[in-house]
Amino acid sequence: MSQPRHDGRTPAETRPISFERGFTNRSQGSVLTSFGETRVLCTASVLDGVPHFLKGKGQGWLTAEYSMLPSSTQDRKSRDRNGRIDGRSVEIQRLIGRSLRAVVDLSAMTERTIWIDCDVLQADGGTRTASISGAWVALHDALTWMDEKRVLRSWPLRDQLGAVSVGVVEGRVLCDLDYQEDSHAETDMNLVMTGSGAFVEVQGSAEGAPFSREELDGMLTTGADAIRSIFELQRAALEG
Repeated sequence: MSQPRHDGRTPAETRPISFERGFTNRSQGSVLTSFGETRVLCTASVLDGVPHFLKGKGQGWLTAEYSMLPSSTQDRKSRDRNGRIDGRSVEIQRLIGRSLRAVVDLSAMTERTIWIDCDVLQADGGTRTASISGAWVALHDALTWMDEKRVLRSWPLRDQLGAVSVGVVEGRVLCDLDYQEDSHAETDMNLVMTGSGAFVEVQGSAEGAPFSREELDGMLTTGADAIRSIFELQRAALEG
C-alpha cells in the first residue's frame, strides 16, 4: 500500500472540493470555489457589447481576469496597480479565458461579453485549476440568466470543463497538490479537460529531474480520473 501523504490523502485523492453558488448577488454567476484550503471567488458578469474586433459580427465574447488578494498568501502580496499585472497573473487569466472559450459556442450568443473574474481569497496550491473549475459553474449560471432573459440564440455551453494539478513528488505521482507538495515537486503539471474527455491544456515541466513516459502517463491518467470526480461535484452543485 502506498504511504499516505502529509495530510493523509492517497496519491490519487483530491482535497475536499466544493462549489458554493450565489456567493455574491451583484453578478449573474458567483461561485466560491474551494480546493482544500485554496479559496477562489469566481464570478461571471454579462455586459452589453463586444470588443471592437467583433463589432457587427453578431457573436458574443468571453474573457477572464485573475488576481490574488493581498492576504491570500503567507506574506502580503502587493496589489496590481495602474494596469500593471504581474506575468504569472497574465498567463493564468489567459489560460482561464481560452479554456472556457473551448467549450462555448460564441456564435450562439448575441453581441454581449461575459467577464470571468477569478479572485484568490486564500492560496494553498492549485489556484489556476480551482479557478477554471469554479469559473465553469459561474459561467453556467450566467448563461442560464441570459437564457431566461432571451438574449441567446441557442444554448452556447457545449461541454463541461474541469482542471486539476498533478505532479511527481519524491518519485510518486500525486494529484491536486497543495503548496507544501507543489513547492517540493520534481514535476508540476496542470490539466484542463472537457466532459467528453478531450484535453484543452496540458501544462507540465520538470522542476527537478526530468520525468519519464511512465510518469507522464500516470499523471495524465490520475488527473483525468480526478477531473471526472470534479465534474460530478459541479453537476451536484448545479442541481442543488
